[in-house]
Amino acid sequence: MEIKIPVTKYMSTQLITFTPDVDIREATRILLKNNISGAPVVDKDGKLIGILSERDCIQLILDGDYNQIPYGSGTVGDYMSTQLKTIDASKTIVDAAYEFVNTPYRRFPVLEDGKLVGQISRRDILKAIDNISPKKTIVPDSWKPRKPQI
Repeated sequence: MEIKIPVTKYMSTQLITFTPDVDIREATRILLKNNISGAPVVDKDGKLIGILSERDCIQLILDGDYNQIPYGSGTVGDYMSTQLKTIDASKTIVDAAYEFVNTPYRRFPVLEDGKLVGQISRRDILKAIDNISPKKTIVPDSWKPRKPQI
């Protein structure tokens, strides 16, 4: 069975984005407040120029320790990742799943004609898997004495 569900069906479109001039500590607070692990960084024209992840923000404490200051300082532009991996809006969730399995990334900005239109995450792929899973539960014979509660 070939699955041709577009990434646009499961991607997030209401994105929190940052510009490179935002204070890194403020960006970290925004990630925490919104319970997200990263966000796209755009320039003044809305063009994607980077990604800010939890990992990028964690660098703050290392920089602070190295420079003998409590928590580090700087802007999103100082810490964001610029090595971007994006996915085109024409791709399927299977294409995205392949990329997630074969790269360390947790999210991909989704571009349409070069413009940021959303973001797809590993969790979005899990939601797709849950939605397309067969409704019939198949229990292997070896499980019958201890059938899982589904």
